[in-house]
Amino acid sequence: MTKTMQAARITHYGQTLPVTQIISQPTPGPTDVLVQIHAASINPIDLKIMHGGLKFLLSYQMPLTLGSDFAGTVVAVGQSVTDFHVGDAVYGRPRKNRIGTFAEAIAVNQADIALQPQNLSFEAAAAIPLVGLTSYQALHDLIHLRPGQKILIQAGAGGIGTLAIQLAKQLGAFVATTVSHQSFEQVAALGADRLIDYHTEDFATVLHDYDAVFDTLGGRALEQSFQIIKPGGHVVSLSGIPDGKFAVAYGLPWWKRQLLVAASHRVTHLAKQAQANYNFLFMHPSHVELEILTHLIEQERLHPVIDRVYPFSQLNQALSYAQAGHAHGKIIVSFD
Repeated sequence: MTKTMQAARITHYGQTLPVTQIISQPTPGPTDVLVQIHAASINPIDLKIMHGGLKFLLSYQMPLTLGSDFAGTVVAVGQSVTDFHVGDAVYGRPRKNRIGTFAEAIAVNQADIALQPQNLSFEAAAAIPLVGLTSYQALHDLIHLRPGQKILIQAGAGGIGTLAIQLAKQLGAFVATTVSHQSFEQVAALGADRLIDYHTEDFATVLHDYDAVFDTLGGRALEQSFQIIKPGGHVVSLSGIPDGKFAVAYGLPWWKRQLLVAASHRVTHLAKQAQANYNFLFMHPSHVELEILTHLIEQERLHPVIDRVYPFSQLNQALSYAQAGHAHGKIIVSFD
């Protein structure tokens, strides 16, 4: 008899909020593990997918179960899986064509997960995978941030910002960040060296000769980043327009490449003018990099920052809160 589970799904792009449905539990493939999900986190990409903001890059069949990272317990393994066993506590970020963590279970490739940190609860562990991998890939893989360098991390009180600040300090950097004044104490405790109240200060006029900018806002904030970057510096954006370089690496068809080259012309021109490097980042799952984050967390050199935890029955309230944009740290959905 096929097992069933609850899952939060959309039937079309632009749907205001998902609907909880009873669907069949997935069957793990040869290299998959089946995980009973205990907690998941809400990320900006979930909202973008729901609203259709990523249709140009990601094509999903409907109905679609939302959710991009999780923590839970392995309940079954595929025949080719050797590194994980039933009963293991794991966390991860499934690859983009296999999302669906707002559900009671998920089948996920073994390469996309790791044993969760032993010193974290399921709720705390669920706060890590997407923002941790995104921050690591931005700061370590793309920027190659080194001790003594200066970096601006936008939106320091957000889910990405709270983790990226800690990671940048572990890499030995001087960190500036934009944040509202009421969050100064919290963000300073994470290690930020220069706090900029975006209500009263313009970062582009007070910062100069920075080695890197990690942009999570896009738009005008991204364009202003090139005013503070030094020649040879690096701007990495999660919210800007993908450029031709990304389009080629992502394997997009030629006509999409041409559209992105045209759409990103202003940003690439600003980068050239500033003699800086620009990358649009679309993070990828990584078992190896999750293990690096686990090591740092178990050494208490990184820790998740959680704004609030909602039960799965209140997922839509959690998504509405996320859309309001006032969270300080991560928003977690618990299935326990």
